[in-house]
Amino acid sequence: MQPQTVETITSLIQEGEFFKLKQLLRDFQPSELVTLIEAEEDREQLIIFRLLPLKLATEVFEYLDLEVQRHFLDNLAQDKMADILNEMSPDDRTALLEFLPANFVAELVQSLSEEERKVTLQLLGYPEYSVGRLMTPDYIAIRENWTVQQVLDYIRQHGGQSETLSMLYVTDAHGVLIDDIRIREFLLAAPTVRVRELMDRRFVQLTANQDQEEAIDIFRRNDRNALPVVSDQGILLGIVTIDDILSIREQEDTEDMQKLGGSEALDEPYLTMPLMRLVQKRAGWLVILFLGELLTASAMQFFEGELQKAIVLMQFVPLIISSGGNSGSQATSLIIRAMALGEFTLGEWWRVLRREIITGLALGLILGFVGFGRIAIWQSITPIYGEHWVLVALTVGIALVGIVLWGSLAGSMLPLILKKLGLDPATSSAPFVATLVDVTGLIIYFTVALLLLRGTLL
Repeated sequence: MQPQTVETITSLIQEGEFFKLKQLLRDFQPSELVTLIEAEEDREQLIIFRLLPLKLATEVFEYLDLEVQRHFLDNLAQDKMADILNEMSPDDRTALLEFLPANFVAELVQSLSEEERKVTLQLLGYPEYSVGRLMTPDYIAIRENWTVQQVLDYIRQHGGQSETLSMLYVTDAHGVLIDDIRIREFLLAAPTVRVRELMDRRFVQLTANQDQEEAIDIFRRNDRNALPVVSDQGILLGIVTIDDILSIREQEDTEDMQKLGGSEALDEPYLTMPLMRLVQKRAGWLVILFLGELLTASAMQFFEGELQKAIVLMQFVPLIISSGGNSGSQATSLIIRAMALGEFTLGEWWRVLRREIITGLALGLILGFVGFGRIAIWQSITPIYGEHWVLVALTVGIALVGIVLWGSLAGSMLPLILKKLGLDPATSSAPFVATLVDVTGLIIYFTVALLLLRGTLL
């Protein structure tokens, strides 16, 4: 949208030229109006939205940010919002109602028409995070004995209410789904051809109580714009479209990223969340990680005698801690993302283990050689490590191999263990893995030091 256009709209609002503004807004696409409204202040948002015709207002409302939607619900006339809610697609309406207080939802549901109220209550009755919460009952169902001409006539008559026309669904007399057929098959077939002649009875379906994460994987594997949703008896209940799946995918990716950062998932936008709730979301993990780091201090106290005898070992503790934590964070991030994309199953854990053993050893050797070389170079410039510098360098090099290997194994296996236990793998966040590897890394480091430096520095 051009800056001068926005300036024109702002000017019309300030001058009270609402009739001209109403005529101007009719020429905008819904996506342009969404961008315009979300960029305006609260008062201007309400003025612009009030001037939109019902059909256009409904399209715009469905794509507005949740906070803007709630702002409109609070401030616009109830009859206008009732008209918009009645016109919204059932899945988008359900997604909005899920985030509103229960008493507010009850009031809004009562404002719906009898037919829309029935559909909404049905969708809200499915378990949270189930496919049933995403589906819409607006689709085209046909019978196998119809001709192509009958199908096309039916689409012309009823297709305007359908969420998508890319796929048509064939049901029997009891409403059981028996096939799905792409619209292009009907457009290319002769008018007298029967639907059964176009059927192959191979189709992909979802169930209403199925988890939304499973639906995401099924969509990705089958490259569909929409998938049918059936009951346990195979009766066609509705469809789920790709836009809803992409929205859920975005929410889950956001939650995973927040958990990987060592925080609870935020249930509303960052800038609108109350500060105390933001603190609560972040404090829990910080306390847990802090207590974990106290174990690091305990480990160093346990080896206090060795540190006093060979103070040179203390110089490399930050190096040891960071290397193990970094390798663990790398591994856990890669594994969690690979699991989210369905690149392997839990039954293939041994393949992951084998790859991480090889990778961990290779990375450990690389860092070990770098660490050994660093000590050797510094010793040649300034002999600060004493006569036993080779043993010190070997201690650091060998410890790095063990610590990086252990970090890779811990970072890769922990998400799989949590998944097996039915927990969210993202909770094995990078900071958590780093804290775990910090403690065990020190133990590995000082154990190697005791073996190699006993009788010399120790």
